[in-house]
Amino acid sequence: MAKSTSSASTSPDAPKRKLFSRRSKNGASAVPKKQGRVKQMVEIFKMTRRHDPNVPWLMLLVFLGVVVVGLVLGIFVFSGNWITGLILGIALGLLGALLVLSRRAERAAFAQIEGKPGASGAALNTLKRGWIVEEQPVAVNPRTQDAVFRAIGRPGIVLITEGPSARVRPLVDSERKRLKRILPNVSVHVIETGRGEGQVELSKLTKKLQKFKPELTKVEVGAVSKRISSLGNKLPIPKGIDPYKARPDRKAARGR
Repeated sequence: MAKSTSSASTSPDAPKRKLFSRRSKNGASAVPKKQGRVKQMVEIFKMTRRHDPNVPWLMLLVFLGVVVVGLVLGIFVFSGNWITGLILGIALGLLGALLVLSRRAERAAFAQIEGKPGASGAALNTLKRGWIVEEQPVAVNPRTQDAVFRAIGRPGIVLITEGPSARVRPLVDSERKRLKRILPNVSVHVIETGRGEGQVELSKLTKKLQKFKPELTKVEVGAVSKRISSLGNKLPIPKGIDPYKARPDRKAARGR
């Protein structure tokens, strides 16, 4: 019995069996990962369609439109080589359809958190590099749950409000005075989020921030942030407010 066990383990086929088993393990691990991406795309599509029933038709319209353009280019530009135009049109059509899904998915993600406490702070997380965003609101009304968030970038300091204009104005004025007292030469901008007059929707918040003209250098942005952080934030966060409990998924919003 011992000899048969030893011969089986030292047979020339043993390394092949081990190698085959490793490949099968790697192959098995790659399949679920690919299936995970497909499943994620399907979930994004379902979530977007619930909030925007027209998204399938828009994606189909963009796809077919790009394919037709590719065929026309293949016939008239590539010397009648319509196959090349068709292949190019299908590839670009799929890309265009995914871009439509990405934009619509971003709107749907913001629609899910709109009106909830901390929605403005969650929207700030989609900002690109160059901005320093506070993890918690810098001012909160415990009774109404109105809040003020802060972002620091090259345009200066931007205060983002959450709540009705008249009700949140005292919080903004208090925070603005405090910032002007410690940083008198830094511009302080205010953006009110919401759907009222003069307010900015969550889906357009980052675009609004990017429109401000730069006034500070990258080094000055870091210095301003350190100056504010050194003073501390005495704001007690009331119970029941979790500003980042519901935040939009960046990858989902981009359709990845």
